Amino acid sequence: MGETSTSEEAPPLQGRRVVLGVTGGIAAYKAAELCRLLVKAGATVRVVMTEAATRFITPLTLQTLSGAAVGLDIFAAGPDGDIDHIRLADEADLVVVAPATADAIARLAAGMANDLLTAVVLATRAPVLLAPAMNVNMWENPLTQANLGRLVGTAGGRFDTVGPDRGELACGWVGAGRLIEPAEIVEAAARLLADRQDLRGLAVVVTAGPTHEPVDAVRFIGNRSSGKMGAALAAAAAARGASVTLVAGPGTPAVAGPGVRRIDIRTAAELELALGDLAPGADVVVMAAAVADFRPREIAPGKLGRRQSGGDAGGDLTLALTPVPDLLAGLAEARRGPRPYLVGFAAETAGGEALAARARAKLAEKGCDAIIANDVSASGIGFDADDNEVTVFFADGTRAAVSRAAKRAVADRLWTLLGPRLGPARSAAAPTREAPRA
Repeated sequence: MGETSTSEEAPPLQGRRVVLGVTGGIAAYKAAELCRLLVKAGATVRVVMTEAATRFITPLTLQTLSGAAVGLDIFAAGPDGDIDHIRLADEADLVVVAPATADAIARLAAGMANDLLTAVVLATRAPVLLAPAMNVNMWENPLTQANLGRLVGTAGGRFDTVGPDRGELACGWVGAGRLIEPAEIVEAAARLLADRQDLRGLAVVVTAGPTHEPVDAVRFIGNRSSGKMGAALAAAAAARGASVTLVAGPGTPAVAGPGVRRIDIRTAAELELALGDLAPGADVVVMAAAVADFRPREIAPGKLGRRQSGGDAGGDLTLALTPVPDLLAGLAEARRGPRPYLVGFAAETAGGEALAARARAKLAEKGCDAIIANDVSASGIGFDADDNEVTVFFADGTRAAVSRAAKRAVADRLWTLLGPRLGPARSAAAPTREAPRA
C-alpha cells in the first residue's frame, strides 16, 4: 500500500447542473445570452420560467439554447412520473435567477412556492445566485432591500447576489437596477461553485476501485470496477472543503481535486486494515469500492501450472473459495454512536423496482445510513463508463434519484444530498493509528 496526493481541479462549471430561473422583467431577453454562455462553460442547463417571463421571451428560444425542455408548470410531472420541482431541486448544483425582479425577490423572501421557480428554490439545497433587475426606485425601496437582506443574511448562507449594474434603464430612468452583463453572471456562478465549502471540517473516507484476490503469484480474482465513481466522490468532497482520504484499489484514476490523501491497496484484507485505521476518526465513510465477495482459500506458491490440477494439460482445476468479510456491515457493527455516517453502493444488473428492492434489502442487511444504487448493466453507465445514473436510498425511508451525467457531476449532486445529513464535524475525532503504508 502506498500514499500520494494530487492537486489538479476541474473547471467550476464543467459538468455542473444549473437551473436558470427567468422572471418577468424586460431584462429577461438577456437570459438567452446567459443560457448560451452557461452551456458554453460546460454546464448542463435547465431553464425554469415564470408565467410573466414568457411575455418577454419565448420558452422555445431557451429550450433551443439549453437543449432541454423548459419548466413552466408546478403541477407537471417529470419523465418518470416524479414530482418535477423536487427532481429539479435535488439535481441542481446551482440555481441562478436572472433577472430577479422585485416581485420574485419578495416571494422568495416570504418562503412562497406558488409557481415552479419559487418551489424549486424553496426545495433545493444548492446555492442560489440572484441577479436583480428592476427600476431604480424599486431597487432602492427599503422593502426590496429588506427582502434581499433577509435572503442573503438569514437563509443559511445559500443565497448570493451579483449586480445590479448602473446605467440607462428601459423605463427611461438612469441609476442602479440594470441587469449585470451575462458574462459577469457566469463568472459569479463559477466563483460561487468553486468557493462552496459546505463540507469544510468534515473527515471523509472514500473507497474506490476493485480488489484483486491472488490465486497464485501472477493471477487474481477481480472485477471490472474502474474506480472512477469513487475518485469523483473524493474530488468533489475535497473541492467542497472536506479532508479526504481515498483508499484506492488497483487502476483507480488520479484524483482531480486538491487536498486528497491517497492510500493504495490491492486486496480486501488490505482494505479492511486501512478502514480499521481510518473509520474511527471519520465523519463519513463512502464505500464505493467493488470489494470481492470471495477469495481463494489458499494462494498457490509461484505460478500455478496447467498440469497442477492433477490431470492432463487442459484438465479441470478446482479452486476453493472462501467468503470475504462484509466490510460495510462490519463498520456498522463496530461504530459507537452516529459517526461515521456510512454510505454503501449497490451495483446491480437490474433496474426499476428490482433495483429498488435490492437496494432496500442491502440497506437493512448492512445497517448503514444510505445506499447508492445503480444498474451497471445499463448502456453507458456501467463499469468503466464516464457517466452514471443512481438512486440514493436513505435509512429513514426517503429516496432521491440523480439522473445521468458525468461521474464528477453525479458526485457533486450526491454530496448536495448527503451534506445536510452529516451535520457539523465531530468536535473531537477519535484517535487513529498511523495510516498503513507499503
